Amino acid sequence: MTQELRRTLGVFDAVVVGLGAMLGAGVFVALGPAAGAAGSGLLWGLAVAALVAYCNAMSSARLAVDYPASGGTYVYGRERLGQFWGWLAGWAFVVGKTASCAAMALTVGAYVWPGQAHAVAVAAVVVLTAVNYGGVQKSATLTRVIVAVVLGVLSAVVVVSLGSDAADAGRLGLGLGTEAGSEGGSVAGSASAHGVLQAAGLLFFAFAGYARITTLGEEVRDPARTIPRAVPLALGLVLAVYACVAVAVLSVLGAGELGRSAAPLADAVRAAGASWLVPVVRVGAAAAALGALLALILGISRTTLAMARDGHLPRALAAVHPRFRVPHRAELAVGAVVAVLAATADVRGAIGFSSFGVLAYYAIANASAWTVGAAGSRGVRIRAAVGLVGCVVLAFALPVPSVVTGAAVLLLGAALYAVRRR
Repeated sequence: MTQELRRTLGVFDAVVVGLGAMLGAGVFVALGPAAGAAGSGLLWGLAVAALVAYCNAMSSARLAVDYPASGGTYVYGRERLGQFWGWLAGWAFVVGKTASCAAMALTVGAYVWPGQAHAVAVAAVVVLTAVNYGGVQKSATLTRVIVAVVLGVLSAVVVVSLGSDAADAGRLGLGLGTEAGSEGGSVAGSASAHGVLQAAGLLFFAFAGYARITTLGEEVRDPARTIPRAVPLALGLVLAVYACVAVAVLSVLGAGELGRSAAPLADAVRAAGASWLVPVVRVGAAAAALGALLALILGISRTTLAMARDGHLPRALAAVHPRFRVPHRAELAVGAVVAVLAATADVRGAIGFSSFGVLAYYAIANASAWTVGAAGSRGVRIRAAVGLVGCVVLAFALPVPSVVTGAAVLLLGAALYAVRRR
């Protein structure tokens, strides 16, 4: 009996999976904290995050051509840099993204039924785990529906915000000075280089979902052709969406008010005089969180599968369902852990290390791509170098608690590897 997964995803479905992961991860939640860090330099922070994400995406896509297997950077690091670096990438991804799964599930619960957020979160995890169990094509089909809903809601937010009398292009702050407030006074929105970099680090988390395309490398048809096309296409579409939403929300709220907002898109449509759209925005946020959760469970289970095949995790988790051709034990294990976390703890404010871990994960991807570039085109090495430096700079520009927690998680992973080797 073969233990390989079934290749069913084409370019369109791969792009949709990437969109579902990226749109849910950041557009409804990342703009506020990023504006608080960058002030009037928010759009510059978005540009820096997009540049680093592009370099990372192209490095990952290049590696996926040579290693079209489940596991993403875990596999690339193992094959190009050695077992330790592969383990560290897999550890950062599985631990960080498991916490992100629980946080995203609780976000769904908070939007759908605030009084029973934990119960709704567990239900969401159970349902999405069941969908994934039925095969990656079913997951892709559900993601199509979710992405369509989210894009519809975001389009409404952009049109209503930019078409309102409250919109003011002067609030966009394309310069790095202090922005003018809506009443003619000034708002604390001046930007510094460190603030822009910190905002880029926070916004980078919102772009990181394209990795889901490469972690599903074993389930993509003709990966040498499909993945290099799907990754930049998904990233480009999300950048266009983020830029439109950021411009719309900034033009209505300004950087100061946006930085203080816990629900920036809802506040933007309310300020634009369209309070009737607020419930629709809530529905869009819940759908986006569901899409991100679905893609996260997919990615973690495939990385778990790859690590179990190598014996870094229990080998029983490497089993592939004979009918559905999915890593069913890994999916059930991931679903169970996330469900327990979602039922017992509120981890939405305790995953600051996730952005640090994601940046460390892509730093390893870029270092791996650099070794491929030694025998390949010059452009591969240039993108890998820019991506690697960008990941390191953005990681250490994050808030100090995020850096400390993220570094501690990586050190724990290194210690576990050393103990296991002995």
